[in-house]
Amino acid sequence: MPLDLTAPAAEIARLADGVRDDQLTDPTPCTETDVAGMLAHVIGLSIGFRDGAAKISGPTTSTPPGPMPLPEDWRAQLPKATVELAAAWQDPVAWEGETTVGGVTMPAPTTAGFANDELVVHGWDLAVATGQPYEVAEENLQAAWQLVSNFPDDPDARAGLFGPRVPIADDAPLLDRLLAYAGRDPGWKP
Repeated sequence: MPLDLTAPAAEIARLADGVRDDQLTDPTPCTETDVAGMLAHVIGLSIGFRDGAAKISGPTTSTPPGPMPLPEDWRAQLPKATVELAAAWQDPVAWEGETTVGGVTMPAPTTAGFANDELVVHGWDLAVATGQPYEVAEENLQAAWQLVSNFPDDPDARAGLFGPRVPIADDAPLLDRLLAYAGRDPGWKP
């Protein structure tokens, strides 16, 4: 069975619901991105990966990710977008052939892997930036680790996707290893 994105989508929506208005300008582990920027990014990526699953060709799938303003109704948009993202990848057709997201065309299962990784890593970003507990489903954590650990540690290949790997012990918890390989400091604090 293809990877189910329901759990990380629900977790990131739960975390967004716990964000206070006074936290929107707080920093996140994603350098140069505050909480508002992270929330806007999650809305945009959710729409892009949803439309990618549906094989829609247009601005939501062909435009590379970039900064965008946080919509005023983000508290309604974000949970809707993440639920739609997860639902779109429930369709077996979504996993067939190739699809385009962020202007990049890849095999559909690889694209779904990136969607999962975005939800898992950015969920952690939001949790630590806003002081909330974070839980990730084991299958989604394992899938994100498979993607990130097999990605070359080459700055050109990682540009726009991951930061440089952060040194970490081989026996560190899997979430910490995933974060370090994605370019995050697992011990980051606001």
